[in-house]
Order: sequence, then C-alpha cells, then structure tokens
Amino acid sequence: MLYHQKSKQYCAVLNVPARNRKLVMGTKIPGAVQESNSPVLAFITCWDKDHVERRGVSPAEPGSHRGGGVGVWGASVPMASVTQHQIQKFHKDGFLVLEQFFSAEECDSMRSQIQRIVAEMEVPPHCRTAFSTREEEQLQVQGSSDYFLTSGDKIRFFFEKGVLDEEGNFLIPKEKSVSKIGHALHAYDPVFKEITHSPKVQELGRKLGLERPVVVQSMYIFKQPGIGGEVTPHQDATFLHTEPLGRILGFWIALEDATQENGCLWFIPGSHTNGITRRMVRAASGASTCVEFVGSEPAYDDKQFIPLPISKGGLILIHGEVVHKSELNSSESSRHVFTFHVMEAKGTTWSKENWLQPTPELPFPSLYT
Repeated sequence: MLYHQKSKQYCAVLNVPARNRKLVMGTKIPGAVQESNSPVLAFITCWDKDHVERRGVSPAEPGSHRGGGVGVWGASVPMASVTQHQIQKFHKDGFLVLEQFFSAEECDSMRSQIQRIVAEMEVPPHCRTAFSTREEEQLQVQGSSDYFLTSGDKIRFFFEKGVLDEEGNFLIPKEKSVSKIGHALHAYDPVFKEITHSPKVQELGRKLGLERPVVVQSMYIFKQPGIGGEVTPHQDATFLHTEPLGRILGFWIALEDATQENGCLWFIPGSHTNGITRRMVRAASGASTCVEFVGSEPAYDDKQFIPLPISKGGLILIHGEVVHKSELNSSESSRHVFTFHVMEAKGTTWSKENWLQPTPELPFPSLYT
C-alpha cells in the first residue's frame, strides 16, 4: 500500500505484466488514482487517509489492506500472504492477530445469517440452559444436560445467565438472550460453511504446515451488551484433548470491533509451552453429571495477561494450549464472533473422553476441499 500525496489517499498496487499494462491503466475505477508511470506497477484502488488510519492499517506495511476493493477485471485485491516472521511469532506467543483477514461484507453476511437463525429459533423450555465457563456452573448446567452433550453435530442455542425464569421462559427478548450457538454451523449452514472452508483459510492452514486438518466444532458468540458473561482463564485443550498435545488450533473471527470495553480477548504470551493441568471429560455411566473435570486450573496472575483488541474482520489464531480469557461486556455494544477449531489429524488421536465426539452423521470434515 502506498500513500499518494497529491490525492491524500492510500492506494493498493498490483504487479502487472507488460502485455496487460495498457489495459489496466485504461480501466476506469471510481475513486482510483491512476497516475503511475512505473513500467511494472499500476494503482488498482484507493482509500481515503482517514479511512485507513481509522482501521488501524499501517501505510508502511505492503499489502496491509485486505479488504474487498475493486481490482482488475472485477477481482478482489488479494490477501497479503502471512509472513514467516508472523508464523514464528505465533509459535513463540501461542496466538497471532491478522487484521482485516475478512471483508466487512463477509462479516455482515454472517451477522445477517445469524439473525435469520435466531428469528427461527425454537428451543423447548426444558432444554434452555445458561452458558457459563465457571467450573461449578458448567457441571451444574451444561454437565447435566444431554442438550449440550449431544450438540456436536447440531446447531443449538445456549443463553446468558439471568435471562430465563425457573420454567425456562425468557425474561428479555430472545434475540438479546443468546450467549452462543454451537457446535456445527460449519457443517450445516451454507454461509458459515463457506467461511470456514474459504480459500484464504485453507491457504493459511497450509502456510502453518497443517497436512490433514479437520474441523471439530464451530460457535457463534454474541457477548451481549451489558450482560455478555466473562470467559474465565482457560486452555482450549482442556475441552478438546488430543494425543499428542499441540494439535488444536482456533480461528477467532471478529464480526464487530472487539475492544477492552466490550470484552476482547486477553492472553498470556508463551503460556502454550507449559502443557495442561485440567481436562473436562465424559463422566462414567451412572454419575450425577454427564461430564466432570480432572485436575485443576492454576491461579493466574492478572498482570501476565495482555489485551488483544481487534477490528471488525480481524482474525486471531489461538494455539490449543495458550491461556486466554475475556471479561464481562459492560458496554452498550455487542461483540459478535464466529469461531471454529481444527485438529491436525495426521498422527493424532482424538480423546474418546472428550465431551465432543464425531458421529456417523457428522465425522470431522476436512478443512481442505
């Protein structure tokens, strides 16, 4: 991306072969600045300086705009490749922020689709359960519910605490009460399936060295204004355990700006190198709950965590053993997210004790299509 001083705009550029140079430079693109005399470069599209700086894009970083600007012959400007330095940073920290990985249009399409799904939502009152990440509440609510335990191959709804009365009736409008939807949007909904298996996600998987990645679950998380519950410090491998460890990777897509005020993620950098100390497993037949915890989560120093605010369309990669959390959303803005987890299936055993299990109806599908 270059800054054009005369027009006060940032411009995306594309290498153009000599045989096509006249065609590209003659293309009329609204708002574009096409004054390059370079034998190999043509300006493709431009953005106002205020727009770029408002989105947090560095003008010094080539290809830092990944949005859907108009390109040659109607194509989108290609996503900048993930660099080797970024991959090394992911392995060092256990997480990686990729701003503007998805376009605003892709984010809006997911939000529109989830609105339609919620509008058609029908959950019997006895199946309406509150979602929590506090251990005792997980065991009491999700752990005693087949509705949760059998949701791995279905699209099911889980609610915020305090939004249901004792009979399971809604105390507030149902669209404001949902905490998350899981766990098979990636398999059964066309919009989320397309995002999960999009070419850029597959390309990213290959850049990360994934040979046989399979999608194990997906969730839409609402983080409702004022009531969106906290997510306590945890490691994803506590719930999605593999042998060996280190085979789970989370893709966390911000569909709105995620800020410290509305509950962005916080991480302990490098914490993915210490293994895990707690697992949630299926309880033995006849137990009072369907799942139980083995081991315990250590007490973490809040000073170790760093916040990761991210703009709409940004993607955070999350190593399965990195410690992360999010705070209560006390703001007036929601923080919608679509997230899914993949497992490197090559040389990996999925624990039969995990709450989530593949089924004959939905074996874990390959990320690569």
